[in-house]
Amino acid sequence: MAYHDREWGIPLHDDNALFEFLVLEGFQAGLSWFTIPRKRENFRRAFDQFQPAIASHYDEAKHHALRADAGIVRNCLKIGAATLKTPKPF
Repeated sequence: MAYHDREWGIPLHDDNALFEFLVLEGFQAGLSWFTIPRKRENFRRAFDQFQPAIASHYDEAKHHALRADAGIVRNCLKIGAATLKTPKPF
C-alpha cells in the first residue's frame, strides 16, 4: 500500500531512482508483488544502490555473487537484464 500510495506513478527525474524502479519491476515479473518490497534493501545493497554506471560494468564474478545472494531474486536472466549483460550459465 505504501509503495503504491507514495511511489508508484510519481514523476521521477533522478537516474538512480528510475533505474531502481526499472530493475525492481523487472525482478517482480512473474512473482508476487509482496516479494520485491521485502527484498528491496537487499537489492539496494547487492546492486550498489542502483547506480547504473556501476551496474553496467559488473564482471562475471559480480554476476556469480548476485546469483548466489539469497537476499535477492536469483534469476540469472533477470540479473543479466538489470546489468545489461548476457548471463552465462552456472
